[in-house]
Amino acid sequence: MASVPSLASTVHQRLADALTAALPDAASADPLLRRSDRADFQANGILALAKKSKANPRELATQVVEKLVSGELLADVEVSGPGFLNITVSDRAITETLAARYADADRLGVAPKDTPGTTVIDYAQPNVAKEMHVGHLRSAVIGDALRGMLEFTGERTIGRHHIGDWGTQFGMLIQYLIEHPGELAPAEEVDGEQAMSNLNRVYKASRAVFDSDEAFKERARKRVVALQAGDEETLKLWQQFVDESKIYFYSVFNKLDMAVRDDEIVGESAYNHLMPETARLLEESGVAVRSDGALVVFFDEIRGKDDQPVPLIVQKADGGFGYAASDLSAIRDRVLDLKATNLLYVVDVRQSLHFKMVFETARRAGWLTDEVTAHNMGYGTVLGADGKPFKTREGETVKLEDLLDEATQRAAEVVREKARDLTEDEIQERAAQVGIGAVKYADLSTSPSRDYKFDLDQMVSLHGDTSVYLQYAYARIQSILRKAGETRPTAHPELELAPAERALGLHLDAFGETVFEATAEYAPHKVAAYLYQLASLLTKFYDQCPVLKADGPAQVENRLFLCDLTARTLHQGMALLGIRTPERL
Repeated sequence: MASVPSLASTVHQRLADALTAALPDAASADPLLRRSDRADFQANGILALAKKSKANPRELATQVVEKLVSGELLADVEVSGPGFLNITVSDRAITETLAARYADADRLGVAPKDTPGTTVIDYAQPNVAKEMHVGHLRSAVIGDALRGMLEFTGERTIGRHHIGDWGTQFGMLIQYLIEHPGELAPAEEVDGEQAMSNLNRVYKASRAVFDSDEAFKERARKRVVALQAGDEETLKLWQQFVDESKIYFYSVFNKLDMAVRDDEIVGESAYNHLMPETARLLEESGVAVRSDGALVVFFDEIRGKDDQPVPLIVQKADGGFGYAASDLSAIRDRVLDLKATNLLYVVDVRQSLHFKMVFETARRAGWLTDEVTAHNMGYGTVLGADGKPFKTREGETVKLEDLLDEATQRAAEVVREKARDLTEDEIQERAAQVGIGAVKYADLSTSPSRDYKFDLDQMVSLHGDTSVYLQYAYARIQSILRKAGETRPTAHPELELAPAERALGLHLDAFGETVFEATAEYAPHKVAAYLYQLASLLTKFYDQCPVLKADGPAQVENRLFLCDLTARTLHQGMALLGIRTPERL
């Protein structure tokens, strides 16, 4: 399906042509279209061009109107104020443009970009042998939504889940397993809940021995050396911890309704063999220097207490490697081997300084070039009702599985009360879609860099800016389409549109531009805001414009067409955010 230009872009081009015709010797100015209360669009760029050309703005605006080729596109163009143009698009143009979008069932007339790149997106980074908690929620949800948005715009994406699967704690865990064989069942014999239960038991037991037995602590430290040296027995047991953890990870991601590919789980251990070379290259190039035995990178603009420079530590004085070496090695791999043109990291905002230093180091080393962008999508904290980081009543970190289960249970109460004709199995299915959607939307409707309060009562409400409100809008349309029977949605460009129909139609037409803008800014909350406004405009349309009892068959078909296109747009937009749209609620 060919791309369907938006009405805004078509009007913009007509204005640019008219400006050029009115002032052929001057470079045309951007008309600077924006939404207007007085008309569909307002053009403001004429003022700047008139000033540059020493022309009277209002006279120039009048000349532009005379040169404007309107055809069936424009219903009215009015000169206002010192030289603004208020522009009203015709009803026919709105309906015909929407009909072209409707004909493209897969993409709604939104073409992918002509020159896509390859984005490696680093998100959803749990730790091996540790339970996922509420702190892991945002990276997974935001990363999954951004990936969906990027792919819709045509970008090729490669996921990377940089799990914590390496480090000193594995010496403790592996040594305990050697001395207590059989404590972990083979991964294929357990489900997610059992896997985490086993891992928790082993972790707590090994930690207790590690803290109380100096001899065991020494054996655990030697086991770390064996792990780093690639000892076969040690690696086999380490792999058992990784496999068992993955079973648990997948069970949580499944509850989150997220697809996580095994080949995209590439943890810290995957870059272990690259880190010595990374350090060597940085030292030989002079990007990193030795300081008190450690290999570090300094930055003039980054200073700490007493105005002392804060270094990025690549290699410790004892020869060990830290997070910086791993992250820099990952950049080398992603740029040189995966041929990434964009690197996107969805990590806690508190790691912003770390990634600022890592990116600058990679640029100095030549691994990040002008052809490769790197962006840290820092996100804020999930807060409780008290405005503090979300904890249980006992002050412990909230387990992610418990949080998701509670959201589903709360949603089941809402669905059961609203949908009287559903079976219990259908209620539970819808509850998962509504509950998980509610958690995701609450996160995604907030600017990623901001903190937000976790309030399940508000999240599963049918009123206000919630995913349930959007899902109910979609389900309501499906109900209308079912009641229409044999009457099919059909566009009728010859009909006049009521104000509520025009408002809904113009907003539907802006879907593609909104998604592209939000994706370029890595701003899923802008897609969420668009969808909420769409559902709100649908409610106003539904209240003011009878659908099945409209005046005449043509108007019934046209309003069914507007409803169906709204449903398709809601479905597509919610899918980009990783949220389901149930047919019945």
